[in-house]
Amino acid sequence: MSFQAYLDTIQAKTGLDADALKAAADTAGLSDGGQLKPAVKAGQVVDWGKGTLGLGHGHAMAIYALLSGKRKPGD
Repeated sequence: MSFQAYLDTIQAKTGLDADALKAAADTAGLSDGGQLKPAVKAGQVVDWGKGTLGLGHGHAMAIYALLSGKRKPGD
């Protein structure tokens, strides 16, 4: 599965595209300007993705990859 496919599935399940995910993570205190805060660990993002957004582990990790800059939409 491509990274973009993960983002597409997240959007289908939550209604949030990549930019909206970044804004939601900012609101949740995980990121600032869509960039993961230095003190935030992957587990915190996964817990948020699974708990608040109702996603599975892999999709929650995709959000971590997006916020940390390891992957970009279209990858």
